[in-house]
This record gives sequence, structure tokens and C-alpha cells, in this order.
Amino acid sequence: MNRTSKHASWRQLGAALSMALSLVLLGVCASSSAQAPAAIDNSALAQPAFRAHTRTYGLVYRLPRDVVDVMEAKITTPLQQHLVRLGLDAEVQTFNLPHVTVVHIHSADPTTPQKMLKALPALPPALNGVVLKNFYTTEAAKDAGHPWWLDLGIVKTGKAYEDMMTFNTRATVAFAPLRDGPLPRVTGPVFAKMGEAGKDLVRTVGVSGVNVMKDGKELRSHNPHNTLVYSMTRFTPQVQADMNQVAAEFNKVLPEGITTSFQNVSIVELAFSGNVLREFYRINLVDGSAVDVSTGQKVR
Repeated sequence: MNRTSKHASWRQLGAALSMALSLVLLGVCASSSAQAPAAIDNSALAQPAFRAHTRTYGLVYRLPRDVVDVMEAKITTPLQQHLVRLGLDAEVQTFNLPHVTVVHIHSADPTTPQKMLKALPALPPALNGVVLKNFYTTEAAKDAGHPWWLDLGIVKTGKAYEDMMTFNTRATVAFAPLRDGPLPRVTGPVFAKMGEAGKDLVRTVGVSGVNVMKDGKELRSHNPHNTLVYSMTRFTPQVQADMNQVAAEFNKVLPEGITTSFQNVSIVELAFSGNVLREFYRINLVDGSAVDVSTGQKVR
């Protein structure tokens, strides 16, 4: 082979390598683009109606069996009877896996649960001595009309409560970037009625009622609780008065509340109002292991 032919061969080889490298780089870029999170869109906050709901995911503590047993024995049946008496039939039918929320995000991406498991921040220790006490009604925002809930609060003292609060701060930081925009239930008429602090949280992390760091300080607005009734019925003064009476009755039934321990935290899917529809992963707070609930297989 002469020198000219050698040069031509080297040029052809170089061109082929360059083309191959370009194809590889395009493939990498396409793959990265496909895996990149969707852009966060806050445009729904300027609209008068609720944002359309696609999927809400969350991190929650499933209520332990001992709490569920007490609630089923003393609260569930009379609560259903009250709801039927008040004509709140949809509320009777609403499905929910009993829980206490850490944080919720909205994302149309069905792989979000896997991303949440990967992004899971440092866990709290097992939460011993959690006290669930005081039934009360609450609105998404005062005078917004709906949604509203009947909740069972958590006593805001003690190590377990402090561990819950600091974990909420870490979880909010970890999961807020995975959202595609605000939770639908805090848009439209609810967002319009919020104070400036609540609106700022919705803009920056997609939901109100969470703890965030600002100027090096922890700002706490998280209110851990268990919800018994989820409602989109208009929260008229009469409905509020009726449900406040129900709450007062239940506070007489459980004046000391229920003391329990949370040993796990779960990644779940929720409906518009926050009721849990299904559980994906259950994470043990003692050893950090995680199980795929659908298969029973250990995934972490």
C-alpha cells in the first residue's frame, strides 16, 4: 500500500470512529433526557379551578395494628353512622389505608415511587411513644369551601414527635424536586385563600404544611395527623357544626388518646384529597431495609 492509500485509509477510519462516537453520544443524551425529571410547572396557581389530578405519591407512616384495632372497636362504626345520618354518602365510600403523612408530591411519572426510594433521606429511629389524640375538623384553606377533613391529631411533645418533625424537613428537601408541579388540592380556590406563607410553600415545594429551611433556620408548619374523613362536599357552617359535634363526641370516647410506636415508613399512591390508595414500598426504621409490598421481595 502506498503512502497516499495509507492516508486515505486512516482518514476513512477516523471518519468512521467519529460517526460511531457521535451516535454513542446521541444515545447517551437521549437516554439522559428520557430519565430527566419533568419541568416543574406552577402555571395552575394562576387558575381559578383546581389543577387536574393525575398521580399523587407520598411518604407515610401506616397506622400500626394496635391503633387500627382501637379505632375499629370504638370509632369506625359510629363515624359511618354519623356520615350516613348527615347525608355524606361519598365520604362513607372513600377508600383509605390508615396512615400519618410525612409528605406528598404530585407527578404524572409512574416511576416516581422508584425515584422516591432512591432519593430517600436519612431515616428517623423507630418512633416510640407517639400519642394520637384530639379529633378535629380542618379545611385545606379557611373559607375555600373544600376539601375538608376529620383528623385525629398527634401530641406535639416528646422525642418521637421531634424525630417526626426533623424527618419531615429532610423528606421535603429530598422529594420536592421530583414533583411536576403543585398538589392539585392546593391550587385554584384553595391557593386563592391561603396566606402568603402557605402560598410560598406551594410555589417552592409544591405543598403547604411541611417544614423547610430558610436562612439557616427550620420553619415548621408540618402538622402530623391521621385522617378519618376525606370530603369534597362544601364545608358549609352547618356541615362544620355537625362534624365538630362528631369530633367532640369522639374526644369523650378516647380522652387519653392512643399511644403507639411507628416502626416503618411507606411510599404510597394517594387520591386527590390525600387518601392512600396503595402501598409500593415499606421501609423499616430500625435497619433501613425496604420491601416491595406487591411481591414481598427485599429491594434495599
